[in-house]
Amino acid sequence: MDQDKDGKITFQEFTNVVHGLKSSEVAKTFRKAINKKEGICAVAGTSEQSGTQHSYAEEEKVAFVNWVNKALEKDPDCQHVLPMDPSTNHLFSAMGDGIVLCKMINLSVPDTIDERTINKKKLTPFTIQENLNLALNSASAIGCHVVNIGAEDLKEGRQHLVLGLLWQVIKIGLFADIEISRNEALIALLRDGESLEDLMKLSPEELLLRWANYHLEEAGCSRINNFSSDIKDSKAYYNILNQVAPKGDEEGIPPIAIDMSGIREKEDVRRAECMLEQADRLGCRQFVTATDVVRGNPKLNLAFVANLFNKHPALKKPDNQDIDWSSIEGETREERTFRNWMNSLGVNPRVNHLYLDLADALVIFQLYEKIKVPVNWDKVNKPPYPKLGSNMKKLENCNYAVELGKKEAKFSLVGIAGQDLNEGNKTLTLALLWQLMRRYTLNILEDLGDGQKVTDETIVSWVNNTLQEAGKHTISGFKDGCISSSMPVLDLIDAIQPGCIRYDLLKTEHLTDEEKLNNAKYAISMARKIGARVYALPEDLVEVKPKMVMTVFACLMARGMRRV
Repeated sequence: MDQDKDGKITFQEFTNVVHGLKSSEVAKTFRKAINKKEGICAVAGTSEQSGTQHSYAEEEKVAFVNWVNKALEKDPDCQHVLPMDPSTNHLFSAMGDGIVLCKMINLSVPDTIDERTINKKKLTPFTIQENLNLALNSASAIGCHVVNIGAEDLKEGRQHLVLGLLWQVIKIGLFADIEISRNEALIALLRDGESLEDLMKLSPEELLLRWANYHLEEAGCSRINNFSSDIKDSKAYYNILNQVAPKGDEEGIPPIAIDMSGIREKEDVRRAECMLEQADRLGCRQFVTATDVVRGNPKLNLAFVANLFNKHPALKKPDNQDIDWSSIEGETREERTFRNWMNSLGVNPRVNHLYLDLADALVIFQLYEKIKVPVNWDKVNKPPYPKLGSNMKKLENCNYAVELGKKEAKFSLVGIAGQDLNEGNKTLTLALLWQLMRRYTLNILEDLGDGQKVTDETIVSWVNNTLQEAGKHTISGFKDGCISSSMPVLDLIDAIQPGCIRYDLLKTEHLTDEEKLNNAKYAISMARKIGARVYALPEDLVEVKPKMVMTVFACLMARGMRRV
């Protein structure tokens, strides 16, 4: 294709090739030319829907292998597969028993998986399947989109799926603290004339870009617009490293002087290599090689910058600004559960801030489709919204979303108007989200039960029948105080898969709060391990939150019905 061999393909060269594609022979060589594109590995088999070939980027595999090796190097349970060799396909077989994936999920969101539930010794096909269920259902619970990935895909090491899931898990961990309620120093990034809400609307990616530009401006350099084409010459990176390197003004942290001489290197790859040697002195040489910088790989450069931010933010929380600190609340457990549930279903755009990201109702419409409520997309205003009147367009969407809820979904939305969604009224927005999540859960049960209507009573009676048959204690309903010990949940899991609960690990009577939480963590992880996609958190069981308790029993009922 590159007819004048200048390393670039001009449009003229491209059209010349396309015009030459008359014979099938040439067409075959064209396919080969595409497949030989550097660093892209084609994976056997094509996608049924589109006929496209699945591919993954070799450099991403290398980056993730190095990150996992470093993250888990001291973990005794992973020594059977670590360190992985980045130059081979070792990663795909190493992920096959589920242990590494479970460990990476816990690194991204600590305490997601109870370590007692991971099968670590003498693995069999059955116990490996359990680990993979546990990993996939837990990934879903932290907000990974896992709709098209099954345990078989991981066991067989399907490369594009393994890498896609691993990237989601790593990214959730990298982005965990790039959020104002978790890191108040980010307020230093406020620009003149901006309100706190403007800053809170930004996604983690946008905050990272803002952070990079903050340090570039401090260094007197021009700003960048992305982490791909704008960083290819490494000069922006050099200046950021120089700004964030410890200056020796904090006690116990020795200064590190960045050697800037490499910025004058003539050759891009050599300059990038010198820059990465400096990043290494800050403990931040991760995710990118010199070639990845020069090629401007957006995913790996984003990860490189996020890791740099996490280790050396170099921001001071401003003292003087009259900021209403009380408005910066972290999200509640309930909000986080809803957000992770939506993201696991693959809504687009991803929800970072529950109320702000629902203000145009686009995500709500996608959720309606997931619960089989038809949406007339011709009535929906889509971004980009006009500068003037953009909120009017969003409000019209919210009005339509409430109308659909009342008329089509038959939800109880008394006193809820489009304006409440648009303005992020917490109580009323949560009321709508709960009904969406509840319907989603009940739909799964109705599909399994040949469309018969399911109510809370149906679930309680199924739970009690199953418990009785196994000779265990029953519950009076989702508010039953005995649920705070998690024993009814654990007994139900043991009734569905006899012998799977290790009662010797549990305290069953006269429990302290800590022992209750311990039981609940074990119960939630065990539910996921036997194949129930549970979104609730251990605290929901301890505090007997009836809504979330209902979802736990409903997911277990779905798993139990698949047994039959």
